[in-house]
Amino acid sequence: MKNFFSNIKGDAFGGITAGIVALPLALAFGVSSGLGPSAGLYGAIFISFFAALFGGTNTQISGPTAPMTAVSMVIIAGIIAANDGDVNKALPAILIVFLLAGFMQIGLGILGLGKYIRYIPYPVVSGFMTAIGVIILITQILPSIGYYPKEDVEFVNEFKAQAEEVILENILKDEAGEGIMVLENFKETITRAEKISQEDILKESQTLAAKEASGTVGAIKVLPRALNSINWLELILALGTIFIIYGFKRITKVVPSTLVALIVMSGIAVGFGLDYRPIEKIPDGLPQLRLDIFTGFKLGSVTPYFFTALTLALLGAIDSLLTSVVADNMTKTKHKPNKELVGQGIGNSIAALFGGIPGAGATIRTVVNINSGGKTKLSGMIAGILLLVILLGLSGVASQIPAAVLAGILITVGIGVMDYKGLKAIPSMPRDIKLGPLKLSSEVLIMLTVLILSAFWDLIFAVGIGLVIASLMFMKKIGDLTAERSDVKPLKEEAWADEVDFPDNLKEEVFIKHIKGPLFFGSTSDFQQLAAQIPKTAKTVVLRLGRMQYMDQSGLYALEDVLLDLRKNDVDFLFVDLLPQPRYMMERIDIIPDFIPEAHIFETFKECMTWIKENIEDIS
Repeated sequence: MKNFFSNIKGDAFGGITAGIVALPLALAFGVSSGLGPSAGLYGAIFISFFAALFGGTNTQISGPTAPMTAVSMVIIAGIIAANDGDVNKALPAILIVFLLAGFMQIGLGILGLGKYIRYIPYPVVSGFMTAIGVIILITQILPSIGYYPKEDVEFVNEFKAQAEEVILENILKDEAGEGIMVLENFKETITRAEKISQEDILKESQTLAAKEASGTVGAIKVLPRALNSINWLELILALGTIFIIYGFKRITKVVPSTLVALIVMSGIAVGFGLDYRPIEKIPDGLPQLRLDIFTGFKLGSVTPYFFTALTLALLGAIDSLLTSVVADNMTKTKHKPNKELVGQGIGNSIAALFGGIPGAGATIRTVVNINSGGKTKLSGMIAGILLLVILLGLSGVASQIPAAVLAGILITVGIGVMDYKGLKAIPSMPRDIKLGPLKLSSEVLIMLTVLILSAFWDLIFAVGIGLVIASLMFMKKIGDLTAERSDVKPLKEEAWADEVDFPDNLKEEVFIKHIKGPLFFGSTSDFQQLAAQIPKTAKTVVLRLGRMQYMDQSGLYALEDVLLDLRKNDVDFLFVDLLPQPRYMMERIDIIPDFIPEAHIFETFKECMTWIKENIEDIS
């Protein structure tokens, strides 16, 4: 507790500054997610406070981030579309997914998996982060020019026939659920269909129009329509915001330029009484606990999103722990990764219970906190409290913020979140693979695959595919390197120093083989050629295993197959310097002692040679 309050002045200033930086971003991420600015603000309040309180990085400031919001946006859009476009109807399922992601993060921390996050390849992270930037940039073009697909009457009317079809399908599903056989009781279907109003059809048409225009591909599809009906006031507000954010940084970085842009452009819009589009109203008072998460819970509505929740949890873990590393470098401290995951999970779980969007450790806000004097967990907690005070005292004022201003802020976020370091490195990466006549860099191929698939198809599948490709590439490289170093193919090998005095008269009866690397699935094919290499005169094979540090299941069974093949020809094996992990694997399936008795396992080659001299005769 003493350490907790050891830096009150610095923590207070750091937390307040970080909270001020977080405010416009929280509102913008909330709007971008599809749940509204209040969801972003609630997420920032609860995640910042509880992730700091329970986390393992003293100076970390957490809240909604660009990557987390991009994935959340996909989840939210999918569940809303599955609930007839009704946000209120979809909200319990959405928040359950967010709650599940929080629980998964806690589980990752408890299981001690935080240390494994660092093994995710850089090209996958790079491609993903750049894709997030592309997604934000493209999807924010529409609100920045004042185009909203649901309000484009001509566009919405294109979906009327499809809307009628969807409504009729829903009627048939309802009847099937009630046990009504449509063919036997078609009058009931007609009666229900007659109750469909034009308002119902319009609402469903708007839902379908919004779905068609959602995401990167959807935004590109409707962009020509949007450019034909630009709202110039909204565009000027967005451009003004972008100009101030980049321009004010050149004057000073003491005051956050994002906040300056928000205040100045909102002040102009309100002060001059401009006819702009404001953000959704932020509710007054304290955030309400969403008990409908549990009362309206349906397992079937959440089950399809289980892996999506896991992806959200893993992404939040990566996002947070990368920020923790940045904080460590700046403060010369060391974070506790598993404790940090537990803290992030608790923060995200509580945020979900109050209707907030999920988040993670935020690099820019954490850097601002450290530079402003923050040193302990108190700084992150103060940032959350400040946002709560703003919510309680200024929600009415915040509700007057123009939507285009937040779109402008998000555009700068999209530009900033891209991994320019990875993009600049593309020409200089070694071209280590061949695709037909083309020579390509495997690192660049992975990055571009993740980037393109994430931006234009599916974030979750893109990361999974990127990880699979990266793993396969890694396996091939290691397999090739191991095959080169293990030198299985040549029959004659250079004798090691302790083999120089091996009896000449036993060289035809004894074959010595050096295994110079791990025996795993990437090197098994070469190892299996060993049986064919052994001279017919050899009745004893000495395997020198001191450099075989690791054996996987594939290697284990490859070894068993070789032993079986050679045993048929009455060939015996002697093992020298067998290491603990391979020995453990062999004992599991009884290679030791069934094929290789303890008497045939030696710690040194000297002991092995003594045994050979005593037990093997020269029969040549």
